[in-house]
Amino acid sequence: MKELKFGIVGTGMISGMFADAVLEVDGASVTAVLSRKKETGDDFVRRNFNDRSPFPAVVTDYKDLFSSDVNAIYVASPNVLHAETAIEAMHAGFDVLCEKPVATNGKEYAAMLDVSEKTGRVLLEAMRPAFDPAYNYVKQALCGIGKIRRAVFEYCQYSSRYDRFKSGEYMRAFDPSYSNAAVMDIGIYPIYVCAMLFGEPKGPLSACSTVFENGMEGGGEVILPYDGMSTVISYSKICDSVNPSVITGENGSVTIDKLSSPSMVRLIKKGGTDEIIYSSEKLNNMNYEIEVFKELVSERKVNHKYSSISCISMDVADRIRRESGIRFSAD
Repeated sequence: MKELKFGIVGTGMISGMFADAVLEVDGASVTAVLSRKKETGDDFVRRNFNDRSPFPAVVTDYKDLFSSDVNAIYVASPNVLHAETAIEAMHAGFDVLCEKPVATNGKEYAAMLDVSEKTGRVLLEAMRPAFDPAYNYVKQALCGIGKIRRAVFEYCQYSSRYDRFKSGEYMRAFDPSYSNAAVMDIGIYPIYVCAMLFGEPKGPLSACSTVFENGMEGGGEVILPYDGMSTVISYSKICDSVNPSVITGENGSVTIDKLSSPSMVRLIKKGGTDEIIYSSEKLNNMNYEIEVFKELVSERKVNHKYSSISCISMDVADRIRRESGIRFSAD
């Protein structure tokens, strides 16, 4: 296929990681960056492309982005804008790789999939666990631990913006009007991994959240029902966790140290045998999602397996928010 030329929407930290990851993918590049302010975009390009040539073009509106030298869009705007941006890009003729969470709710995601189908444009959620090779080892190991009876998926990451928010400074990352909530920013990782490994929950869930006075959710706990097993999801953006995620069967357990980017997966058999079945020193695993996206675009595969998992995770996130009383304007 021809070179994949990305236009990046957004200039946050995740966009910088994406720009680095593109370097690892043959036939892919970043040729434009959309920023609300020209100076912010220029600064982003200087920081992330200072030793690369040519620099991506910096634009401040979608018209200029869509008319620039791009053929795919990476959406890393605030959560509340994901659906609107992706739909506009697909209508304009671009394939879209959309940062997680792919939408604010399941209704928005269904609308995005409908546009993808009608326009023939590929839409893929940039959900890192979906593409990281560590999970191939996890899936293989699950076959050797007997009947699975319990799973605990834990992802707690102290936000770099939390201290400033606590001191009274306005932080968009803690403004629920942007469809920000811990379940969307952090909890969506364990939700997706659970859906990827076990499918759709088999009954009503139970959820509770820590919510601030401004309506922002800081963290939460969820119990998801599956046949013959219980699943617990724990997530937070206001504290860290030292615990791995653990899947336990009648004959052993599998542990994952970090759901978004595993560096170690262990298989612990009943009786005490402890084996490291996967290890990696790779800190930025976003190249895997770019590789898959490139393949889907090359094959023009609009209907792909990743969409169904995203549908389940969006539905579960919706149910968690209803249970915890967390509402967004898009609901």
